[in-house]
Amino acid sequence: MSITLRRDVFQAIADPTRREIIHLLANKTLTLNGVAENFKISRPAISKHIRILSECGLIVVHQQGRERYCEARLNSLREVSEWSTQYQKFWSARLDALGEFLESGAKPRKTRKR
Repeated sequence: MSITLRRDVFQAIADPTRREIIHLLANKTLTLNGVAENFKISRPAISKHIRILSECGLIVVHQQGRERYCEARLNSLREVSEWSTQYQKFWSARLDALGEFLESGAKPRKTRKR
């Protein structure tokens, strides 16, 4: 019995190499070799990263003649943006409160050692 794991966008962007591939492809379409030229890892390793990004819907690979071209499809990153926005609001509120506290000149409360 084989288990198929569903990859998601969060898994894709967790790896720095995949984030760099996304960055490269956000600006232009590249061949697999064109992507691989930007890294000091093997071509099979790049192919694995490309496959993961493709499974997550972040890139599309299409054949044109003998070459395979990679093109970014970044709509899936909207999910990441929406998720992170809730924490951005949370941390903004916390940092605003800290800023107000520091500007007020109040001294922090001492905590007792147990």
